[in-house]
Amino acid sequence: MAFDADEEILQDFVVEAGEILEKLSEQLVDLEQNPDDSDLLNAIFRGFHTVKGGAGFLQLEALVNCCHSAENVFDTLRNHKRKVDSELMDVVLEALDHVNAMFDQVRNREELTPAPDSLIVSLDALAEPASESPVAQPAAPVSAEPVADGDDGGYITDDEFEQLLDALHDGAPGAGPAQTESSSEPAPTGADQGADAGAGDDITDDEFEALLDQLHGKGQFAGAPASEDAAGSSASAPESVPASAGQPAQAGGDDLITDDEFEKLLDELHGKGGGPTGADTAKAEPEPAASAPAPEPKQPEPKKAEPATPAPEPKPAAKSAAPARDAAPAAETTVRVDTKRLDDIMNMVGELVLVRNRLQRLGADSEDEHMHKAVSNLDVVTTDLQAAVMQTRMQPIKKVFGRFPRVVRDLARSLKKEVNLVMHGEETDLDKNLVEALSDPLVHLVRNSVDHGIEAPEVREKAGKPRQGTVTLSAEQEGDHILLAIEDDGAGMDPEVLRRKAVEKGIYEQDAADRLTDNECFNLIFAAGFSTKEQISDVSGRGVGMDVVKTKIGQLNGQISIVSELGKGSRIIIKVPLTLAIMPTLMIMLGEQSFALPLVNVVEIFHLDLTKTNIVDGRECIVVRDKVFPLFHIKRWLVKGAAGNAEPENAHVVIVAMGTKQVGFVVDQLVGQEEVVIKPLGRALQGTPGMAGATITGDGRIALIIDVPSLLQHYS
Repeated sequence: MAFDADEEILQDFVVEAGEILEKLSEQLVDLEQNPDDSDLLNAIFRGFHTVKGGAGFLQLEALVNCCHSAENVFDTLRNHKRKVDSELMDVVLEALDHVNAMFDQVRNREELTPAPDSLIVSLDALAEPASESPVAQPAAPVSAEPVADGDDGGYITDDEFEQLLDALHDGAPGAGPAQTESSSEPAPTGADQGADAGAGDDITDDEFEALLDQLHGKGQFAGAPASEDAAGSSASAPESVPASAGQPAQAGGDDLITDDEFEKLLDELHGKGGGPTGADTAKAEPEPAASAPAPEPKQPEPKKAEPATPAPEPKPAAKSAAPARDAAPAAETTVRVDTKRLDDIMNMVGELVLVRNRLQRLGADSEDEHMHKAVSNLDVVTTDLQAAVMQTRMQPIKKVFGRFPRVVRDLARSLKKEVNLVMHGEETDLDKNLVEALSDPLVHLVRNSVDHGIEAPEVREKAGKPRQGTVTLSAEQEGDHILLAIEDDGAGMDPEVLRRKAVEKGIYEQDAADRLTDNECFNLIFAAGFSTKEQISDVSGRGVGMDVVKTKIGQLNGQISIVSELGKGSRIIIKVPLTLAIMPTLMIMLGEQSFALPLVNVVEIFHLDLTKTNIVDGRECIVVRDKVFPLFHIKRWLVKGAAGNAEPENAHVVIVAMGTKQVGFVVDQLVGQEEVVIKPLGRALQGTPGMAGATITGDGRIALIIDVPSLLQHYS
């Protein structure tokens, strides 16, 4: 392995290959649904080819071998010599798993674990044509207009390209197509022909152009300026064979071709690549060239494109060879920044927010007009800076969604179900920490929809539904929150079954269970150890997954709720803040101590006569607009010595929500809304029930941030 290679080159490979492998998982599942999509086949082929090229540059042989075998399979598929089916996709997806595992080892600088020999053998077998009937390879590429052939879209295989090159050098001067096509071009001199015949390694510019004419039609690459300058340029650039292919470059009196012209040539030979992928396609071509006697003209292509796969940085060096052409090279518009540095900047912005809050409080007490103006300007600048820094931490939720096509596909096959996954809002941005934190809960919920929600195809048919079920995953931004929804058109939930299970497991007495609303019944699935499955499987049945989901969403200051209709399906909705770094809160006072309630939990606030409360099931409650809310005096829990004090007759009540459950908190004083920066508690206070952290308020005090779910779970 070449982990001692330039660290920058290795990092470039990790970044580029990581993006390609993320796409491949989704593309492979799409291919199974659309097996005749030639663009998708070519994209997957180029993906494996690019990763192979970068791994080869770093001498990662195990990764090269696995990618090469997978690449051969897709070369066979895109040439219509085999059809895509589920069994083939099982093998290819297994290969992708091993490629991902090796890629993780590369990222961690560990020794690579090669893919099993049996897998490589299976891939090599799938790379063979499905039919044993011989394919007349030489005939296709030398036809007059191969581009018009609808079967292969104008693409040729590497073997066909090699045979065309051999035809130019193997002493078949009368072998018509090459000679006939080139007869209309300016003939090379006798000295040139003799040199080519003797060397057997190089072809002239005219011969290469004639070869392109045979592949893509007469005159597509040969322009008038090109033929005038051919003789002069061939002597000065014997190695730059691709330069003659891009003749427009020579019209300017230069041997070199631009990157765009080089990419266009590669796209024509290997299928539309676009961007660096096209260059990568050319990079790894020396392998078939090694088996042919005279494929030397292919060598300049890898030389030019090779650095592009693992290291985009050398590319400007190639441009500098032609300063006249690229007078104003485009400046780089992106830069890679360590996430720790972004976190540090975010922390400093948080401190600036605290200073702003303090100055706003001081400015409110001042009558100085200039002071008010300065504080107002500081407020605007701080808000804009905060938004800009938060934007740098944002990532599209597609980074999470991209794994679900594979999850759904594999689970549906193991359960013998037919499931279609639909995704909306993949470009919705949210904080990178949230993207990582939401990954596991969403996997649980999607697997739950496929396992519990979607019925078997036969059951769906009997119910008058299509055999294939649908799971919809969507994301959208709503103010300063993100709404995520997982919906299925399956069996839905039966509230009566959930009530019965709750009684069986001792969660509720029968009387209390009978009083539960349907929504409260649906939320029972989040209780620890609760499951409606009669048999435990490796997918579900232990009653752990949904409890973990609710706990995790609660830690993210989010809410989760369920809507379901028996026979129609279920919809799970998650609401989480855009960022975890700065939180809007409602500041309250309990005695002389300040506390912050996350605004996401606050539903409404009102003034209450505490003498008009009721007792239900031994718990103090209030009735507001015909709705009953349990009432909690949190001052008794959080302020020392408050339990024995006489209660006032009137107080402020804050209604807070957790999912579909709502309760009332009695507080002494409402201070107002304030954005706070969450600071972790010190070692002595870590793990304090009901506390999510601390912050510094605008008046300079320290306020504890209340974790509503944890508070109620511990004290109530």
